[in-house]
Amino acid sequence: MDKRNSENFIMLPTVDFCFKELMQNPKVRQGFIAAIMGKDPKAIRKTTLIPNSTKKESKDAKLGILDVMVEMEDGSKINMEMQVAYFGYWSSRVLFYVSKTYSGQIKEGEDYDVLKKCIHVSILDFIYFPQDKKCYRKIAFCDVETGEQYTDLMELHILELKKLPPGDQNEEGVIRWMRFFGGKNRKEFEDMAKTDEYIEEAYDELKKLSMDEQKRMEYEARQKAIRDYNSQMKSAREYGLKKGMEEGIEQGIKQGIKQGIEQGIKQGIKQGIEQGIEQGIEQGIEQGKAQGERSVLQKLIRKKKEKGMSLAMIAELLEVTLKEVEELDNEILEEE
Repeated sequence: MDKRNSENFIMLPTVDFCFKELMQNPKVRQGFIAAIMGKDPKAIRKTTLIPNSTKKESKDAKLGILDVMVEMEDGSKINMEMQVAYFGYWSSRVLFYVSKTYSGQIKEGEDYDVLKKCIHVSILDFIYFPQDKKCYRKIAFCDVETGEQYTDLMELHILELKKLPPGDQNEEGVIRWMRFFGGKNRKEFEDMAKTDEYIEEAYDELKKLSMDEQKRMEYEARQKAIRDYNSQMKSAREYGLKKGMEEGIEQGIKQGIKQGIEQGIKQGIKQGIEQGIEQGIEQGIEQGKAQGERSVLQKLIRKKKEKGMSLAMIAELLEVTLKEVEELDNEILEEE
């Protein structure tokens, strides 16, 4: 390995492998959990890692989820994950795992009073709530009319890194940790390390991990897996759109020629055929492209809705406006 590259290299916490390794450090874990729970780190006296393995969520999930499960001194549990790519059924999966963690505490013959608080922390490197600029959410069971909290026994904490405002805004707590997790180079990590002893510990741990040859190999393998997955998803989408356009153009040309001939007969055989074919082909190509694009988008929308995705999530995935997705969805419903 080139010595200079080795010295400059720094792992990024947005790669879930790196995040999980950082959470192996008790002081780093203590600082981040304290920020999530809104407590002084010194009040977090003991956190115990619960060993777990990479989960394959479904046949559609090419990447296993590298999460961190922690048990607190009072028996409550916190599950943390750095989500590396957009995940179908994400909200349903999070609810499933926090519910499974909660219900899994009780054994046959035990009373419900043994159940302890369960928290799921999702650190997202993509935007899940496009309707606002709020980068951190704490979600619990509440009365929908009064907002009164029903129970605090299950909580979801959602951190959207891509919504962080540019530049440090004299932040603290969860937002400061989000700024660290979203860091892109040594200078950013060094500056943040000066603001908090627990983030300083995280930066020191990050440097140790980056100098470990074996850890670096595992990190780079994980990075490659993420890149390959994202590339496959992008290629599949582009291929689908291209095929739809090709089929639409072919159909449009045939339809355009037919319309052109019919119009040409009415206006005069010679003039009509020449003008009709020319205009028909042009209009047919444009119409075919539009029909092809809309047909492919409608198929994608139908499939994503069947998988439980909201129209807002589908719009972000397809990189179109929510209004366009709603119009296409209405056309699907009318056809059905």
